[in-house]
Amino acid sequence: MPMICPKCQTENKDDSKFCSNCAAPLWPIVGAGPEGASVTRTLETPLHILKAGALIAGKYRIFEEIGAGGMGVVYKAEDIKLKRSVALKFLPPNLMDSPDLKERFLIEAQAAAALSHPNICVIHEIGESEGRPYIAMEYVEGETLRDRVRKGSLEPGEAVDIVNQVASGLAEAHGKGIIHRDVKSANIMVTAKGQAKVMDFGLAKLRGGSSLTRTQTTLGTVAYMSPEQARGEELDQRTDIWSLGVVLYELLSGKLPFKGDHDQTVIHSILHKPPKPPSKVRPDLPSGLDEIVFKSLVKNTGNRYQSMEEVRGDLAAVAEGLRPLKARLPRTFLGIRMALIYSALALALALFIGLDVGGLRSRIFGGEGRGERAITLAVLPFINDSPDQENTYFINGVMEEILSNLQKIKALRVISRTSVEQYRDRKKPVREIAEELDVKYIVEGSGQKYGNAFRLRMQLIMAEHESHLWGESFQQNINDVKDIFYVQIRIAESVAGALKAVIAPEEKRLIEKVPTADQMAYDSYLRGNFYMNGASPDDVATALHYFEEARNRDPRFALAYVGISGVWLFRQQLGWAAPEEAGPKIVEAVERALELDSTLADVHSAVASMKVYGEFDLEGGEAALKKALEINPNHAQAHADYSHLLNMLGRTDEAMENIELALRLDPHNPAIKWWYAQDLLYARRYDEAISVSRDIYEKNPSMNNVLDCIYHASHVTGRYDQAFEAIKLLYSKELADLDHVFDRFSELGYAGTLSLEADTLLAQAGSRYIAPTFLYDLYTFAGNKERALDEMEKAYEVRDPNILYIGRPSYAILRDELRYQELLRKLKLPIGDKKWERAL
Repeated sequence: MPMICPKCQTENKDDSKFCSNCAAPLWPIVGAGPEGASVTRTLETPLHILKAGALIAGKYRIFEEIGAGGMGVVYKAEDIKLKRSVALKFLPPNLMDSPDLKERFLIEAQAAAALSHPNICVIHEIGESEGRPYIAMEYVEGETLRDRVRKGSLEPGEAVDIVNQVASGLAEAHGKGIIHRDVKSANIMVTAKGQAKVMDFGLAKLRGGSSLTRTQTTLGTVAYMSPEQARGEELDQRTDIWSLGVVLYELLSGKLPFKGDHDQTVIHSILHKPPKPPSKVRPDLPSGLDEIVFKSLVKNTGNRYQSMEEVRGDLAAVAEGLRPLKARLPRTFLGIRMALIYSALALALALFIGLDVGGLRSRIFGGEGRGERAITLAVLPFINDSPDQENTYFINGVMEEILSNLQKIKALRVISRTSVEQYRDRKKPVREIAEELDVKYIVEGSGQKYGNAFRLRMQLIMAEHESHLWGESFQQNINDVKDIFYVQIRIAESVAGALKAVIAPEEKRLIEKVPTADQMAYDSYLRGNFYMNGASPDDVATALHYFEEARNRDPRFALAYVGISGVWLFRQQLGWAAPEEAGPKIVEAVERALELDSTLADVHSAVASMKVYGEFDLEGGEAALKKALEINPNHAQAHADYSHLLNMLGRTDEAMENIELALRLDPHNPAIKWWYAQDLLYARRYDEAISVSRDIYEKNPSMNNVLDCIYHASHVTGRYDQAFEAIKLLYSKELADLDHVFDRFSELGYAGTLSLEADTLLAQAGSRYIAPTFLYDLYTFAGNKERALDEMEKAYEVRDPNILYIGRPSYAILRDELRYQELLRKLKLPIGDKKWERAL
């Protein structure tokens, strides 16, 4: 039976320990004392103490107690037969309160005893003395990390080394199907020689096995507990990754990421709040450690590190001074990068209509307007040659601004940031990279930063012959942020000059514009963009923190407001925030950005988003986007957006021209490819839409939105089993507690299951926000026209931006309904017999 929260009445799984909504305890917390939340103990009942000299099992003589916690008491003892010191741990009696549990414990402890790794404390024996189960293990001379960190945070290099050792040991265990479940600093010993040993593997769990207990026991200390562990869900190796992330945070900062006066407060933070970046506690941390910590502490297991090998790879990268690879999320430098926010989930609408496609095409790809063909180039990620690798983030920011400045020059076609990022490691020759990106020239660079001195070496290469056309070294003392922008401006102008690309006076003014005079505000803005690309709730919350920090440091920094508006638009699009909550925040941020700086393409792009998504003003959105594209014709996402809106307006041919432009500007961006799949859906090229979507999803499994295209295309073509599998996967990730509905598919069939799913979500809408989009999709596919139209009208009333998608061919069943046609009229979407005939 589900556990009902006594505080908020939310239903939880029957083995949950805390409420998934408000974090209230669903069972009495044992041992909560005046010091508040549990930090180093595991919740359980205490054991009585053994006296020194006591003989256990006829072969272990007790010396002294060396540790105690909720999961037992540990003694130093002598193995009188083998003449060696051992650590003897006695487990609480309630772990053995049934024969089944006792057998389970023995099986799992024996599996753990089979582990052999230098970073795992060896288990010698599992036994029983006078009915009391014990584990005899290697006695490790040293101190726990918990004791070490009480003296102060560790040096970054030492912390990385220790955590890497621990990850190595845990990887060995995970490879044999064993999950620790109680990783914490108190369970990690470090010898005098610096060797780390993971303790307490006797409490581990075999993957796929049942829980050791069904009593009021939480195997895992509250402060280190993963969200899934707190909710009582099935665990895998990713729970250990979370806990190790907490340990890393603790070693680096001397603090725990999730704190509170009571266990309930800690659990609420774990379930709902992002941690403060370690670098905010300790600003001298090397670049990349923040990203590793945050990637480990992602609340959604699908977006967390998936294995300890991934964690170790990024730790090694930081140790070598490189940016973490797995923690790094792809990002694009398209206008404000806010465009990627929308494309990451592909639920945003097109932002403009009626542009002169031919005119834009000629300006980007050559012909009219300039009297010469556009010059094609890519700016590869810069190399950080600084001895202090903290400056990697700075060097990356410089590269992005140079790329952005080059994009403003209409004589150039510049590949977007997302598509060049994969070439950071330079594993391919320049000629091959250029061929894949379809460009003629490559820009490379490397930078060094020593204190306030900054030096950047640049070169321009003609890819076909790999010949160097231009090279220069730029050196600048940085006294304020304007000095950074000065270097970036000079480089962009020098590259354009070497390519003989004419820079118009208006373009020159845009390139030389300094967006903020506050260096810290600029840095926070760049960090906000980085996390925004993650697209998970945790990443988005962290991005908002940085954007607001940038705004607070410089209240006149227009791009910070654009970033804030993008966060709230993103949340609204995904149904994470209701329009009445997100709408006012979007309007406030966008209007302030426009007031501060009307010369930025990103600001006009944000205005267009507000007009279309918030006000359903397509003409206003068109005008704003025309202005944005006039400023930056290299805006790949804008062309993708335009293709999307053209499809909604029934202009399929023009739509395909625009998406092809977008793909040329950003060929490796999965979000642009996703837009292409949507365009194929509108064009009734269903098999192609499914094929492209599957390819995207296989390579980017966090892009749940791709499933939307698969189930729409599958539904229209009558492949209902395939459509149901896509719906099931999408809704399982986006909306919880629907498994009991999906399990009835064989009984109810396709339409019946979707109808029940919709009814179930509708019943939940009173206690939480359920986007009408989810409901009218399901009701439409189930053939319930009246319910579908009810939810569409509701979506229109609450200004759900996804209502603008109702012209897709998968809604053709509603084409003759007057209520449906009235909605199309209100939205200024086309109604026409020919269109409906094609949709059949």
